[in-house]
Amino acid sequence: MRNQLLTIALSGLLACSATSALYAQDNSAPPPQQGQWGGGHGRGMMDPDKQLEHMSKQLDLTADQQSQIKPLLVDRQQKMQALFQNQSLSREDRRSQMMAIRQDTNAKIEAVLTDQQKQKFEAMQERMHEHRGGQNPGGDGGAPQSQPQPQ
Repeated sequence: MRNQLLTIALSGLLACSATSALYAQDNSAPPPQQGQWGGGHGRGMMDPDKQLEHMSKQLDLTADQQSQIKPLLVDRQQKMQALFQNQSLSREDRRSQMMAIRQDTNAKIEAVLTDQQKQKFEAMQERMHEHRGGQNPGGDGGAPQSQPQPQ
């Protein structure tokens, strides 16, 4: 009886181990979705094509505006990817450079927009800022700015 229980227990243990090994080797799962930077940072905005599509709907961009804005979004993505891959920078340096890239790109985008579109674009930027929980306009994922606590 004792040998049978031991055999059953060992069989169960082997079955669990084999199942775990199969799941560990399963490579058929799709890769995780990537963020704007293409590096899978988990946060951030859409890739340039999706962002352009979103902007086109929100701002009613003309085909000419779309053709001028897309290279700006692609350039920003490439600069951000290079920035995230540069491990020699401190977090603060990376943050300031990221903010500069965003500000530069946004200024170039606004130069393409009509006055009415600029207002909508700025409102979109403000909504994104609020959506990030009041983080700095660079949206780098840093801690939200703290407010003094009433005592």
